[in-house]
Amino acid sequence: MPVNLRGRSFLTLKDFTPEEINYMLDLAKDLKAKKRMGLKGKLLEGKNIVLLFEKTSTRTRCAFEVAAFDEGANVTFLTNSQMGKKESIEDTAKVLGRFYDGIEFRGFKQETVDALAEHSGVPVWNGLTDLDHPTQVLADFLTVMEHIDKPLNKVKFVYVGDGRNNMGNALMIGAAKMGMDFMTVSPKELFPNEDLVNEMKEVAKETGGTITITDNIDDVKNADVIYTDVWVSMGEEDQFEERIKLLKPYQVNKEMMDKTENPDAIFLHCLPSFHDLETQVGKEIYEKFGLKEMEVTDEVFRSKASKVFDEAENRMHTIKAVMVATLIG
Repeated sequence: MPVNLRGRSFLTLKDFTPEEINYMLDLAKDLKAKKRMGLKGKLLEGKNIVLLFEKTSTRTRCAFEVAAFDEGANVTFLTNSQMGKKESIEDTAKVLGRFYDGIEFRGFKQETVDALAEHSGVPVWNGLTDLDHPTQVLADFLTVMEHIDKPLNKVKFVYVGDGRNNMGNALMIGAAKMGMDFMTVSPKELFPNEDLVNEMKEVAKETGGTITITDNIDDVKNADVIYTDVWVSMGEEDQFEERIKLLKPYQVNKEMMDKTENPDAIFLHCLPSFHDLETQVGKEIYEKFGLKEMEVTDEVFRSKASKVFDEAENRMHTIKAVMVATLIG
């Protein structure tokens, strides 16, 4: 049966079948090839899109804007709305739905993006919440498809770090949907939500995947992908000292990559990354705690195994696919 996602919101990969996710990935590959050939698109010509941001951004904003412009859409970037201050989320959604064909939201609560989708009457896309980051996962999976000579359902994908954060959640959801061998390697204090783990284990039973939660870094053996994220998410900056103590043993370094015993294993990171002292935050952490590198060493970040900038570029292609699929079918 043909896949048609027109009019659908993109809030979490829980809402999509493996066939629908594959459709978006295949569409992203096609749109990426077209852009590489220099072919100007018109698939979103005449469409108006608003980007509603509570959190700061580099890749998400740029990916949505360039993807929209590539296919002829108009974009409004909105950071100073009255949503939640002088106007309810419901009322804001109803207003924006009258002006725009699609709404992107990047912010804190999953409930906010869910409410926008409920009340706007147009497709709403989750650019990041505290619980989920589905557009990033599509980019991650496209990158895996480009660099690992296996179908996704044969890939061992290991996420290392804070197992409770939005990337840990989103990757687990996506991996379960695609039948992957997924593993979270994390200190027990930062294990992912038990209810989510159990829910995704049930999904994995249907797709042929596996979900494993462990605190043993030796379990990365045979991994095809090692993935990590920052140790402290936006809004949690007061927790650096505690997180460093918990997560320093889980730093992705050459020793961990060697533990995979897979010379073709790749390293992924959603970015930004604290792999050197070339950031204000990195310098502050070094002055306070003496750490020159945090979640990943500079050696791994700059190694041939690292595909982080291919992954960053793929945000644009997969986001374009989501918008095209949900706005025009």
